[in-house]
This record gives sequence, C-alpha cells and structure tokens, in this order.
Amino acid sequence: MNSLSKRALAAAALVVLSAPGWAQDAYPSKPIKAIVPFAAGSATDIVSRMFAEHMGRALGQNIVIENRAGASGMTGADAVAKAAPDGYTVLFGTNSTNAAAPALFKAVPFDHEKDFAPVSFLCSVPLVVGVPKDSPAKVLPDLIAMAKAKPGEITFANASTSQRVSTEMLASMAGVKLNMVPYRSSPNAITDLIGGRVNLFTADLAVMLPQVRDGSVRALAVTSLQRSPLLPDVPTVEEAGGYKGYELIAWFGLFAPAGTPPAIIARLNEAVHKAAADTSLKARLSNDMGMVIAPGTPAELAAQVRTEGAKWAKVVADAGIEKQ
Repeated sequence: MNSLSKRALAAAALVVLSAPGWAQDAYPSKPIKAIVPFAAGSATDIVSRMFAEHMGRALGQNIVIENRAGASGMTGADAVAKAAPDGYTVLFGTNSTNAAAPALFKAVPFDHEKDFAPVSFLCSVPLVVGVPKDSPAKVLPDLIAMAKAKPGEITFANASTSQRVSTEMLASMAGVKLNMVPYRSSPNAITDLIGGRVNLFTADLAVMLPQVRDGSVRALAVTSLQRSPLLPDVPTVEEAGGYKGYELIAWFGLFAPAGTPPAIIARLNEAVHKAAADTSLKARLSNDMGMVIAPGTPAELAAQVRTEGAKWAKVVADAGIEKQ
C-alpha cells in the first residue's frame, strides 16, 4: 500500500471516530466525577448519591461523588464551571447555586446561565420550619409572638441559601426580626437545633424528617403551598400563619460545563431518566424523603433556571436581604 492510500485510510478513520454517533456510543469510557457543592449528609448529597448510583449503572461507569462545600455552594459550582467540557465533571446543582446566588452575593465567580450546560431537572422538596422539642412555640403564631416580644433575639440556623431565604421571607411577611447563625452544613445545624442552641431551623424535608419523626424536633409548618404527604398533620406556612402566597421549595438539577457536546448531554439526560424510573430510587426519595421526582429535557431545565433566577431576585428584594 502506498503512502497516499495509507493517508486516505487514516483520514477516513478520523471521520468515523469524530462522528457524533461514535462519540455518544464511546462515552463514558472512564468514571465520571460529580461535584456536590454541599456537605455530606445534606439533602443535595443524599439526592446526588442516589441518582449517581443508578445513573452509573445506566452508563456502565461509576459516578464518583466529591463533596466540595463552601460559600453557599459556590465553591463546588465554580469548580464545575471551570472544568473541561468533556462530560467527565458534572454538577449536582440546586436552586442555591444555579438560580439564587446572584441575588444574594456581590461576587459570584460564575454566570449561572452562561457557564453551565443544563442536563436535566431531578426533583424538588419543601422545607420544614422546625423548633426544638422543648420550645415554647407549639404552633407558628407562637414563634412569631416570641420574635415580636424579643426583636432580634430569636436565632435561626442557616446552612444554605434556601434555608436562609425561606426564614427571612417568613420574618419579612410576619414583620419580625430574627438573628441568623451561619453553619457550614445542615447536620451541624440540626444538632444545635436539637440541643436548643438555636431557636429555629428551616431545612429540607429530606434532612428534617427523621428528627421530626423521632420527636427531637417539632415541625411548625412546611414551606410549600400544599401539605406534604409525609407530614399530613403539619400545616403550610400560609395555613399556619395566614401569610398568603408564601412558598419556597428546594430543587435539584444536573449540570455540565458550558460547551459540553450535545451528544454527551443527551447521554447523561438519558441516564437521569433511567435512574428516575428505578423503583428503589423512587421509594427512597419520594416515599421516604418527600421528594417530587420530575426529570425533563435540557431546555426545560434551562427555562427553570431563568424563571427561578427572576423569582429569587424578587423574593430577596421583597425580604430586604442585602447582598453579602
């Protein structure tokens, strides 16, 4: 075979190997790193590990979770925004990292719309307004009355954007002032709530449910517009306090770095849908943790990010929360 023929065969091989179908079929050829921007034990961590396990089976490769907490999730999200767009680094993002950050922080190291390629919405969950079991607040109006009697003395724990904004939104609508105590993780905040070192913690149902069930935390309300089937006797904030239209829920989505090839995004999206259809995942997240599982298209998640960004900006402004 002459040199010209060899070059022709090589060129033909390159065309085949670079075809979109081949790229999609070949991906993934090694484990995928999934960054969770919050601590182990958080709701984001629980959701991420469940989806990662089942997605890995669908993809034929392990998805390795890396918890990279800090700066209200921005540390981990920024790492993915700056990662190579090859499908081997992805983000299990949330409303905190991929919608609310610009409304709350002056210096956000990434653009939540431009620096990520949406893959799929995963699920959502309401938060629970909780107090220690020995708190004198038996119902939500009791807590508000305590805050009015002692302006700025009632403390609330905060380990994420949704936790902070949901509480400050309630305080704003009730006309009271609360004192925020920052925490690095939800498990640490719950420990201090149980011990009575903070008066109030509004956290994801997935995180709060075990403590509510064992009686160490009293649930005063949920932050959704409807009651949770897992806590049917706990009223909504609107029902308990009369704060019409109050709603703030946490949601989770899968993102890749901007510029990730569409074939890889499609492969990841397919894996999300296969994971969401697994009966054991649905039992764990829906039945045990109150999650609403709702995978969709990349375009639908992109629209969600835009809508939620505008919503959070309004909520933060209405609550009078200053950017940090």
